Amino acid sequence: MGTGTPARLTVLSGPSGVGKGTVVAEVRRRHPDVWVSVSVTTRRPRPGEVPGVHYHFVDAAEFDRLIASDGLLEWAEYAGNRYGTPVAPLRERLGSGAPALLEIELQGARQVRERAPEAQLVFLAPPSWGELVNRLAGRGSEPAAVQEARLTIARAELEAADEFDVVVVNDDVARAADELVGLLTAPSPGHVRSSGAHE
Repeated sequence: MGTGTPARLTVLSGPSGVGKGTVVAEVRRRHPDVWVSVSVTTRRPRPGEVPGVHYHFVDAAEFDRLIASDGLLEWAEYAGNRYGTPVAPLRERLGSGAPALLEIELQGARQVRERAPEAQLVFLAPPSWGELVNRLAGRGSEPAAVQEARLTIARAELEAADEFDVVVVNDDVARAADELVGLLTAPSPGHVRSSGAHE
């Protein structure tokens, strides 16, 4: 592992609808120096999405090549599309001694825990269950059965908070963004020998 404090890979995850993307967008706005990993995906760009900024858009064959060449730290499939974290830019960033932020779903966060146990896992939690229900329900006029299924998944996702190193409550987007940036640059509690150990 080397001595001193290695650059941290910090993973932000949490239940659907908690506002992960909103908090990361606020981090980018308030702290433009923070490096956020850009995922690859097989889904089509949505209006307003910029290739290389929001996602690297690839076809299924290219995604298969990345998996085969061990080019992804983690990957998962959602609603028929695949999403993954490219390893190369992440290694380059951490190798330069600078922290990196990764925003992914729980399935991916668990893969990162296995493959990069030194990573710091941050769980973004809603201020309350009721607030999460409101956010998920506010996503459109879905059939009751679909909403119910979504809430069942969200409840299971909330229970995963115990698997994470830190819980950040998204009660205020700006505050949550600042707390996340503080965690990005904080020395790893598990690796600090003494208060003066970080070069």
